[in-house]
Amino acid sequence: MGIATHTAFVGVRQLAHGPLREVLTAVKQHADKDRNEIVLLFELATGRQVDFDLRGSLEDMLEREAPLPTPGPGRPRLGVTSREVTLLPRHWEWLEQQQSGISGALRRLVEQAMKTQPDEEHARRVRDALGRILSALAGDRPRFEEATRALFAADLPRFERLIERWPKDLRQLAINMAREALPAAGKNTLKLDSTGRLR
Repeated sequence: MGIATHTAFVGVRQLAHGPLREVLTAVKQHADKDRNEIVLLFELATGRQVDFDLRGSLEDMLEREAPLPTPGPGRPRLGVTSREVTLLPRHWEWLEQQQSGISGALRRLVEQAMKTQPDEEHARRVRDALGRILSALAGDRPRFEEATRALFAADLPRFERLIERWPKDLRQLAINMAREALPAAGKNTLKLDSTGRLR
């Protein structure tokens, strides 16, 4: 099994967790048995919901929704994207004086920030992703707002206490992602026993 990149939930029950093709396969198999249940599919890196089309066979769906990469000849393209940047005049003046040019200087600054603060940036992304997932799956759960505040305040013990009565699958995902986002509070992946208690 590859690295988990996606998760799918039916209500508060986790249907599948893993690479996109594996999760989509489970979603398709479930939908072929029961099309009345709504399945929500999330990208773990961003927490955003993924739309999918279940029409056709499993092979048709996978080819359409998660095609296998086909390596091309030569070097991969860099994927440069052009976007508008708003800066103060003194910032533009400084950038224009750089030997690598404005774009090169901006890329170098971003790369440097990513290298010097990788843990903090990763933690922020995981927190943001978890916040989106919980908004979709747990917005009506008891103490949701308090738990969200604890998450973004980096208070892992309080976060765990506030969600201890949530359904097992939802709680498992939330705590594991929270522990990844708050490494100082503990790097071990949390497990729940058969009764749903923390261990």
